Amino acid sequence: MKDQKLSGSEIEDWLSRHPDWKLDEGKLYRELSFKDFKQAFSWMSRIGLWAEQQNHHPEWFNVYSKVKVWLTTHDLGGVGPKDIALAEEINESLENPYKV
Repeated sequence: MKDQKLSGSEIEDWLSRHPDWKLDEGKLYRELSFKDFKQAFSWMSRIGLWAEQQNHHPEWFNVYSKVKVWLTTHDLGGVGPKDIALAEEINESLENPYKV
């Protein structure tokens, strides 16, 4: 079964349970702050490896200890199940930073 773009109400429901995430121009968005560049880059490497395994990659921007993340599925033209899965993995990585 092919992934489908989530409806506005499905996205709003998910966002209501994940207040650190917002909708920015139709994409899930979260801004993160780390102790320093080393910690930010290490986190990006961890998430990047997970994303590569899923063949679903974030749009992100890093300056020193700040990372901005946008999630969307371009093939669907919006937020889909893979974006939710990646957002959940990002949340998990922040709650359990030593999980491999």
